[in-house]
Amino acid sequence: MTVELLTALTAFAFVSSITPGPNNLMLLSSGANFGFKRSIPHMLGIGFGFVFMLVMVGLGLLQVFDAFPLSYDLLKGVSIVYLLYLAWKIAHTTPPTVNTPSTATPLSFLQAASFQWVNPKAWTMALTAMSIYSPERTLQSIMIVALVFGLVNLPSVSLWTLLGQQLQRLLTSHLRLRLFNGLMAGLLILSLYPVVF
Repeated sequence: MTVELLTALTAFAFVSSITPGPNNLMLLSSGANFGFKRSIPHMLGIGFGFVFMLVMVGLGLLQVFDAFPLSYDLLKGVSIVYLLYLAWKIAHTTPPTVNTPSTATPLSFLQAASFQWVNPKAWTMALTAMSIYSPERTLQSIMIVALVFGLVNLPSVSLWTLLGQQLQRLLTSHLRLRLFNGLMAGLLILSLYPVVF
């Protein structure tokens, strides 16, 4: 891979990882509700899950979608339903009170890694990255794309969790936290707009 192509891949990985999407909105919410430390498994799950997804797409999943276009529509339907469920869950996160601590928990490593498989933005990123930066699908080019995303993605998503944690200073009342969670749920639903239309 040439230096120019590697630079372009790094820029693509950064822009696609740092911009709002389901992962980043959920991390913003997790940082605000649970803090940075408790959200680390969620962040690591996104990073490792997406890198694994990239490798699998590069090794052959792209051909499955080409051979069976209906499989992509089915995946899109499942993704929409699951994101709506997650939006409902975020909107109904019960903020803790003095008398009743919250039973809500952040996503685990495995939940976050598994989520990549129904995340429309993750699929778009993976399919685009492999199509443009590893068109010949050699193992070396697939691994370079996965490595670049692995190095760029984790710091990028961590910023969203830090931002959420900083928002805790503003979300000091039960009402503010409920409103914030409702807003995050609404934004998560809005992130489906490019998928649906």
